[in-house]
Amino acid sequence: MLPEQIAAMAASPHSLLLVAEIDALVCATVLLILCPDAMYGTQPFGVIENIVVTPQMRGWGLGRLLLGQVERLAADHHCTKLMLLSSHTRHEAHAFFKRCGFDSDTKHAFVKYRRDFAAR
Repeated sequence: MLPEQIAAMAASPHSLLLVAEIDALVCATVLLILCPDAMYGTQPFGVIENIVVTPQMRGWGLGRLLLGQVERLAADHHCTKLMLLSSHTRHEAHAFFKRCGFDSDTKHAFVKYRRDFAAR
């Protein structure tokens, strides 16, 4: 991530980048984006992106710790829900998200990347 991207996120009231550091080394990150919701007045919904834990730190609870903090921030901002996407091949990540209380049975995710819509 570029320093100017981090600075822009830090300045935005709608994006919250959380970082777990150990001995001044970044070991895990998560980005919470607060999205206005036309259906619920002033209550936003949250989108979680870039939840990454370095391979050598997986299994130490950093991801769960960061997601717990995301839930607290979402509650503080009165979010109606939290959503995240994960590649369909990341089975270990899916199991982790389910252990953290995320449900993949109630909604289906649909994605269209810029390369597929910008060319038209």
